[in-house]
Amino acid sequence: MSDTSGRGPQAPYGAPPGPYGAPPGWGWNGYGWTPPPPPPKPGVIPLAPLGANHVIGGAFATMRRYAKPLFGTAAAAYGLLALVVVVGGALAYVATREHIRVLHETGADFSWDDGRPILVAFGLAWLVFMLATLVVNSFIQAACAATLHEAVLGRPATFGAVWRRAWSRTPSVLAVTLLLSVVLMLPVAAFALLFLSLLFLMMTQSLIPIGLVFPLFLVTLPLAAWLYVLFALAPAAAALETAGPFTALRRSVRLVRGAWWRTFGISLLAGLIVMGVSLALRLPLQFTAPAPPPVDPDDSASAYFLDQLRSQFGLFALFSLVATFITQLAASVFLPLVTALLYIDRRIRKEGLAHTLAQAESPQGS
Repeated sequence: MSDTSGRGPQAPYGAPPGPYGAPPGWGWNGYGWTPPPPPPKPGVIPLAPLGANHVIGGAFATMRRYAKPLFGTAAAAYGLLALVVVVGGALAYVATREHIRVLHETGADFSWDDGRPILVAFGLAWLVFMLATLVVNSFIQAACAATLHEAVLGRPATFGAVWRRAWSRTPSVLAVTLLLSVVLMLPVAAFALLFLSLLFLMMTQSLIPIGLVFPLFLVTLPLAAWLYVLFALAPAAAALETAGPFTALRRSVRLVRGAWWRTFGISLLAGLIVMGVSLALRLPLQFTAPAPPPVDPDDSASAYFLDQLRSQFGLFALFSLVATFITQLAASVFLPLVTALLYIDRRIRKEGLAHTLAQAESPQGS
């Protein structure tokens, strides 16, 4: 998977369009119509244009057959992320321990001299956590693409090989992920402005802010969705073609052109599957959640808040944490696999990638 646009050496993800018409020998014979043979399927998908069932089924098949490199890599990455969170929180606490102690003294009033260092320290820890989360998610996307590279041809993939290949492509995938995050922030920012304008409306009885912000929200939401789907295949292109971020974005636009609704529909279906799995794990936990403690009018707000927190700890908190981790792990692997399979499907349809993959799978092409 080398070049990105059809120039230079390309193996196996960069060949010119292949012969997916009807080869000689197909058609009518003396006994009737001879159906074409099924396309080869050396790995998790047939080497032919993919339907939605092939994309979703191929993602599940890859997760089943390559569970160790996929989930092992993702779990290790999230383990490193958890370590970053713990270390960052511990450093922030150590740096502001005296200020926290002063604010927690009995009868203490809030003071910015003590509150400002706490907000700055934990704000920096939160910023580091967000950046680390983007790096980890980009790494997992690259790892999914690296695993799928072997899964399509039915080749083995080891944890070490996937880790090394994914790490080498993480910077490019991270740059693409940052841009996609900015695209997603457009409707989020517009929604935040809409919420603030509603507060302004309730306080001042003025319709001017909401009259300006609501149309902005209606415009940014479909615009962000259109841009996000248009660039959706860029992470796969960055990982599978060793493309730079801007080249990967251009590749995604060319591949999605003419198939925006199909890409959107299959991606939405994958998201609904993840949502269904998440609900299946979380809903039973809601019935076992401990009842909140009764409200005592004589208790202070801080005491009531601490009682609420204590009621949520124990086995319920442990099961909730495990369910959240399983859901996040499955989603972080399943969704990038679906995106990478959509990328392969578009290249099969537009560039004849199936012929190149079939040659790479054959003894002559290996």
